[in-house]
Amino acid sequence: MAEAKGILGTKLGMTQIFTEDSRAVPVTVIQAGPCVVTQVKTLQRDGYEAVQLAYAEMPRGKATKPAEGHFAAAGAKPMRHVVELRTEGQAAYEMGQEIKADIFAPGEHADVIGVSKGHGFAGRMKRHGFSGMGASHGTERKHRSPGAIGACATPSRVFKGTRMAGQMGNVRVTVLNLEVMEADKERNLLLLRGAVPGPTGGLVMVRSSVKTGEAKKGHR
Repeated sequence: MAEAKGILGTKLGMTQIFTEDSRAVPVTVIQAGPCVVTQVKTLQRDGYEAVQLAYAEMPRGKATKPAEGHFAAAGAKPMRHVVELRTEGQAAYEMGQEIKADIFAPGEHADVIGVSKGHGFAGRMKRHGFSGMGASHGTERKHRSPGAIGACATPSRVFKGTRMAGQMGNVRVTVLNLEVMEADKERNLLLLRGAVPGPTGGLVMVRSSVKTGEAKKGHR
């Protein structure tokens, strides 16, 4: 695992900004942090290298006693969300350290992890983009039907992975290689070029891009 950096945040929505040559760029605004380092894991003690990041302060009295003790050891208040970031650069982090949006700089690339919007049980036209049956003569009350799903005698079954109706969305999604357009340390805002998964107000994690090699450049 290469050196990497990351931060938790909340998706605020999309807007657009203009470049110096007056080109409109669609961006997603993320309330990034501040996060607190609540644990630093080492190869000798834990068997792997990682840092634990906590985000979004929890209302007083909501945390369990073990959780309160865990956060107190790092000198932090109980937080709602806790994640681990695998990295070989864990030595650059300290317990109780605060991570803000300026951990990323404009021009860098990042991956964003979130949970996609849930659409419940959806048919094959909505879920997989099927065109459906013919809409003219010869089709009777079967316009949104998927059609055949397999042969009869051979193989006498439906293959695994056949695209059918079912749960749509509400799954973990990672979007790779988004450019960081702006990083506002004062307001803890990150502006990333393009769209990120999840609804407005959803929890996301922004980490160093593995596709462009940003994760190998180390923690700044």
